[in-house]
Amino acid sequence: MRNEPETRTRPGRKSPRAENPAALTVGFVLVPDFPLMAYTAAVEPLRAANTLSGCELYRWWHAAPGGGVVQASNGLGILTDVAIGSGDIAADRVFVCAGGNPAEFDDPPLFAWLRSLARHGATLGGISGGPYLLARAGLLAGRRCTLHWEHVPAFEERYPEIDVVRSLFEIQGDRITCSGGIAALDLMLDLIGRDHGAGLAAGVSDWFLHNQIREGLSPQRMDLRQRFGVRDPRLLRVLAAMEANVEAPLAREALADLARVSVRQLERLFRDGLGYGVHRHYLHLRLDRAHQLGRESALSRAEIATATGFASADELSRAERRRRRQAQAAD
Repeated sequence: MRNEPETRTRPGRKSPRAENPAALTVGFVLVPDFPLMAYTAAVEPLRAANTLSGCELYRWWHAAPGGGVVQASNGLGILTDVAIGSGDIAADRVFVCAGGNPAEFDDPPLFAWLRSLARHGATLGGISGGPYLLARAGLLAGRRCTLHWEHVPAFEERYPEIDVVRSLFEIQGDRITCSGGIAALDLMLDLIGRDHGAGLAAGVSDWFLHNQIREGLSPQRMDLRQRFGVRDPRLLRVLAAMEANVEAPLAREALADLARVSVRQLERLFRDGLGYGVHRHYLHLRLDRAHQLGRESALSRAEIATATGFASADELSRAERRRRRQAQAAD
């Protein structure tokens, strides 16, 4: 997928898209295995803004470590047209789009180039796991940011000094971060509105059958009621408390007090609402967090165990083995 900076026409015919010398240039740095949905949700609104306005409001380019064709997580390739390290490239905004396991990605030349672009006045952004790379490049120090919820636990362990919020996107001066997925569409609609007015942003949203433009502070994930299909406010209070207390799990008695029921009644609420008990839900929540930290952080097994409420790495390993055996038995 390549940007077409001009429309080809027959000799003597006027191009349907007028040249705009004030067009903003947007760069996309695509890291191998980048999430295609997040990237397309970011670039397609720019194309639509050009089409609907009848002039070139935005231009864009692509770069990737190693250049050439960079593959998305689904195998589709994007041909890059700018080399990492280019010093004479136009860049008003540059977005790093990454997925997979950004914690393991290390490319000092790319990080140096991003810092250079920032020094020369470009606004730097990260999409999905992209904020992780901005942080590794030292470009989020003292900033507030967001990133995909899957990457948040490892990110917070590695960068406790950075203020992480679980929002769709954050625009803070010359830094922009986005949680990814279709949140990138909402981000671009916000930027188009700032650049060219709410009317054009609404038109682009309507173009993509997106009938509600979400604000940046909107939550990333479905609320607990939707995710678990439960309505009981007592059970919802307990589920929220569990997710907020993974490192130091709350006792069943404390959870029952939150629900204002007995421990026996709490167990009944869980079995009626979720089909299993309190202990199983809390254990699986902690094991899922441990898996995320193991995949996306450099923490030792002992540190991961501590961060997920296990007494030791051995206890964590035993719990993981039991869950695997139970899953195999269920199959």
